[in-house]
Amino acid sequence: MEVHRLAVAGGEAVIARAVGGRVSQEWLATSRFADVARLAKAILSLGEDADALYHLGWARQATGRPAEALSAYEQALDLYRAAGNRGNEATTLNNIGLVYQGLGRPQQALDYFRQALPTMRAAGNRGNEATTLNNIGLVYRVLGQPQQALDYFRQALPIHREIVDRAGEARTLNNIGSLYQGWGQLRQALDYYQQTLSIARKIGERAGEATALNNIGVAYEKLGQPQQALDCHQQALPIRREVGDRAGEATTLNNIGHVYQGLGQPQQALDYYQQTLSIAREVGERAGEATTLSNIGLVYQGLGQPQQALNYSRQALPIQREIGDRAGEATTLSNIGLVYQGLGQPQQALNYSRQALPIQREIGDRAGEAVTRYNLAMIYRGQGDLGRAVAELEQVVELDRQVQRPDLASDTAMLERVRQEHAEFDPELDSDESARPGRTADQRTSAEDGNALGWVKRVLRARRKKA
Repeated sequence: MEVHRLAVAGGEAVIARAVGGRVSQEWLATSRFADVARLAKAILSLGEDADALYHLGWARQATGRPAEALSAYEQALDLYRAAGNRGNEATTLNNIGLVYQGLGRPQQALDYFRQALPTMRAAGNRGNEATTLNNIGLVYRVLGQPQQALDYFRQALPIHREIVDRAGEARTLNNIGSLYQGWGQLRQALDYYQQTLSIARKIGERAGEATALNNIGVAYEKLGQPQQALDCHQQALPIRREVGDRAGEATTLNNIGHVYQGLGQPQQALDYYQQTLSIAREVGERAGEATTLSNIGLVYQGLGQPQQALNYSRQALPIQREIGDRAGEATTLSNIGLVYQGLGQPQQALNYSRQALPIQREIGDRAGEAVTRYNLAMIYRGQGDLGRAVAELEQVVELDRQVQRPDLASDTAMLERVRQEHAEFDPELDSDESARPGRTADQRTSAEDGNALGWVKRVLRARRKKA
């Protein structure tokens, strides 16, 4: 570094760029983003340099400053194109795509990734090809097309291993884990996340370590192990701050808030969510902003403040639709339905729950589908339509079994209770009737009133964020 300092001080641009470029690559690999930004600015003080701009863009992107990242990348892209450097042009296109993805603009991200991929393949750059395949998979995941996402991740993984790109391998393993988590296959998800964590620690990739810890925490919480979840998130948080990853810090704060919410500590949950919301808005992270608004709404609902809950949920919903966050949209729709049920407006509750259900089925969110169906069952029960309530609860129990939800025992008990209520209500009911396959929630009923009994327990879980 002394050589670089002296080169900058003496105006020796060639030496400063050569040394600075090598050092920047080493620091980026170990998440020293603030140091990379300082180094790049020193090089740029000697004049335009595409590599320094690219490294500055990467550092700004990694630390949650998307507007600054785009500015640096676009300048680098112009210089690479002017020099005819097709390989670096493709890499920069890929990274611009990543920034747009982080801004919640998946179609623009996909456009840039698709521009980058053929150039990388033509140049025979296997590492960058794998990275871009991975990134395309991430966009499809956001767009609610998990099977297409898995196809791209599975194309990327063997390339990372072939070229011994351990960091790329870890990222792709993490992304495959997130798909299995979305499908409710939590043990498989944990296996992929643990592989990710092991690699990140071996290569000293601190940002990747924090990502893995965050996602392991999410999986543990879904498995009903909140203390283990909290432990993982609290390990992740100081790493996020150490590497200057503001967006990642917001993600982990959100998840800590969610754990406290699940532990029945709403004021602590609100404190973490408000910190999350402030950072998400600061860095322009629209998906995180929407998730947090939805979560704050859930806390207010649990505190018996339904109008506050509706206010926050209604702020979240248009953002989720704008950015194409189908899973988040379904969660918020279901939560709004739950608020209306608590307000004694069952028809409004049915309307929102029925909007949520087809989205959850479309994207394969079986855990979310189980919660929405439970909520529909409670509406039908409140209306006295016990046959339909039983049908929904039968599907809930089956979904619980499929995804190993911790609510299986309580849901099974509720099913038996409603079956008994149904039998007592209609003593001539054939003994096999209560075991018929469940009917879909598309069958509509007209209702004037409903009973909110049991609804607070089944509020659709506040959304955790995967890094």
